[in-house]
Amino acid sequence: MENKKQILEGSQAIAAVIRNIKPAVVSAYPITPQTHIVERLAKLKADGETDYEYVRAESEFAAASIVLGASATGVRTYSATSSQGLLLMTEVVFNIAGMRLPVVMTCANRAISAPINIWNDHSDVMVVRDAGWIHLFADTNQEAVDLHILAYKIAEKLHLPVMVNVDGFILTHAFEPVIIPSSEIIKKFLPDYIPEAGHFLNTDSPITLGAFATPANYFEARESLHNDLIDSLTIIKKEYKNLISILGRENKDNGLVEYYGPKKPETIIVAMGSVIGTIREALKNDKKIGILKIKTYRPFPGEEINKILLTAKNIAVVEKAISLGQAGPLFSDIKASLPNNKLNIKNYIVGLGGRDVTQKMIEEIAADAKKIDREKIKFIGKI
Repeated sequence: MENKKQILEGSQAIAAVIRNIKPAVVSAYPITPQTHIVERLAKLKADGETDYEYVRAESEFAAASIVLGASATGVRTYSATSSQGLLLMTEVVFNIAGMRLPVVMTCANRAISAPINIWNDHSDVMVVRDAGWIHLFADTNQEAVDLHILAYKIAEKLHLPVMVNVDGFILTHAFEPVIIPSSEIIKKFLPDYIPEAGHFLNTDSPITLGAFATPANYFEARESLHNDLIDSLTIIKKEYKNLISILGRENKDNGLVEYYGPKKPETIIVAMGSVIGTIREALKNDKKIGILKIKTYRPFPGEEINKILLTAKNIAVVEKAISLGQAGPLFSDIKASLPNNKLNIKNYIVGLGGRDVTQKMIEEIAADAKKIDREKIKFIGKI
C-alpha cells in the first residue's frame, strides 16, 4: 500500500514512515500516548521487516542517552516520547542540541503533572522549546508523515536535532487517510546518511563531543547554536519545497507557516497543531477572518508571521499551553516580534489537559477578538 492512500492510525503511519526512512538505531520507552509508535517499530523489528537495532531502554532518560550515543558514532537514529517522559529526558535533550547531533524524535504531546493527566495539550514540549531543537507541529497525520521526512533532511544537513510534535490521541490514535511514501521515493529527497568528518566519533580521527567549556568558550558556543537555528529558517523553506515537489503534494505553504483566508482580513486567528482543523471548520463560512497555522515553532519565524498578521486589525492567539504566571508561550513570542503594538492582540488558552475544543468555542473566540478590552488573556472552555 506504499505510495497509495490508505486508512491508518496516526501512530502506525509514523512508525511506517520511520521504517522507510531507515534509521540504524531506534530506542524508546513506552508512555501514553506515544506507546503505539514504538510498539509498532518493535513489532516490525521482531517480524524481520526492518534491520535497525531496536534498543529497549529502562527509562526515557536512558532512551535519549542511547540515541545520543548512537548519533555520536555517525548513524541515523530515532526516538519518541511524551509528557513526563520528555521531562525525564530534559538533561539529555539539551546535551543532544549542544553536541549538534542530528537526532529526530517524535513528541506525542500530552499534559504534564500534577495532577496526573494523560490527554493532549502542549505543556510538555514548551518546557524544552528553548533547548536548541527545531520544533515542527503537525495538523494532520499526513502532515506528521511528511514532517518526519523533512526533519531528517534538516537535522542531517544542519547538524541540529528536530522534534516533530503530534497531538496525543487526537492524531496518534485517530485513523485518517494517509499516503506512506516508499523507501525509494524518500531516498530521492533523503539519501543514505553519511556523516561529515569532524562531526562524529572516529578512532582514526579523534574528536571531542560535549567538552568542558570555560567562560572563554561557552558564550560563543551558545551564540553559534542560536545563529544556526535562525539561519535554518531559510533551509527549512527550501527543503520543504523540494520535499513537496518529490511527494507530489499540493501544499501551498512554505514549511514555516500556512495562511487560509482573505487578503485583507479583519481578524486573524493563530494556532498550531490539530486544533487548526477545528478552527477551519468553525470559520469556513466567515469571509472576514483569516487563519494562520504555525508549522515551525522553533526557530520562531517572526518575519513570516508578521507579514501576515500586520494585514489585520485583530489577532487571536489560540493555544494549548500556558506559561504559568505570564501568558501563552506562542502569544508571548508573537507579541514580542510584532513591531506594531497598537494591534488588538489577545490570548485564548484552550484544551488544557485534553478539554474539548469545540466549534462553538472558536466562534466565541472570533467574536470576542473584535472587542477592545483590557483582558488580554482568557481561559476558554471552563465548565
